[in-house]
Amino acid sequence: MTTDDGPRPVGATGEVPPTQPSPAAAHVPPPLPVEGPAGRRATSSRSRGTRRGRSQRRARKQHKSFLRELPGIVITALVISVLIKTFLVQAFYIPSGSMENTLLVNDRVLVNKLADKPDEIHRGDVVVFRDPGGWLEGSEPGRGGLIGLIRDGLVFVGLAPAAGEEDLIKRVIGVGGDEVACCDAQGRVTVNGVPLDEPYLYPGDKPSEEKFGPFTVPAGELWVMGDHRSVSEDSRAHRQQPGHGFVPVKDVIGRAFTVVWPLDRARLLHRPATFDQSGLASGP
Repeated sequence: MTTDDGPRPVGATGEVPPTQPSPAAAHVPPPLPVEGPAGRRATSSRSRGTRRGRSQRRARKQHKSFLRELPGIVITALVISVLIKTFLVQAFYIPSGSMENTLLVNDRVLVNKLADKPDEIHRGDVVVFRDPGGWLEGSEPGRGGLIGLIRDGLVFVGLAPAAGEEDLIKRVIGVGGDEVACCDAQGRVTVNGVPLDEPYLYPGDKPSEEKFGPFTVPAGELWVMGDHRSVSEDSRAHRQQPGHGFVPVKDVIGRAFTVVWPLDRARLLHRPATFDQSGLASGP
């Protein structure tokens, strides 16, 4: 039997042994998975959802905080409004045409309630005052029912103008100690013998259709007249009443200093220049 004594591969069984990996190849990390567009969109959506959730939670917390603080804000605002209305400024609306064209029906004016003392009320001022007695007989009653109650509440806290059923608004012509009269040779009202030039009168009106005076305004009282002289029931119309047409300063609520409504008529109310005449100060 012939045998083959040629060289053999290593291995007793005649099989080729497996190849051993090199040390460098053994330490190569596995390839990372490639993230496609779908993966990026998913991650971005989750991030946006998280941020949106945080924003919504913050908004809810802020809303709850505001609701907790709201009663305190409302109460504080009401207290401030009542204090301002009581001591400083009050709104009034004009119910009649007695002050036209300086003030028109339904105008809203603000009244300085600090100007209610004899040394703070001057000739030419437009003042709001309480009825001295009998000036407003037969005036229209205020609105009743729920609407009336709501309006009264708003007036009380200063959020609505006073209806003015018991208040009047006129221009001061004479103060305590002044001698007032009408009319001089040109038909003008005089104060302490000085004639008044009154450009604020309603067009076509005379300073007074009737003559009065001369008489002296008592201390602590006022002689008042409306700018629409032909329709104004002012001091002239109440000469036969107990107060003889004079308005006690104690009944003055304050001086109207500005028109605030309607907006196209908003302006300051200035004292007319005719009341700055030097001769007016020298009363009898």
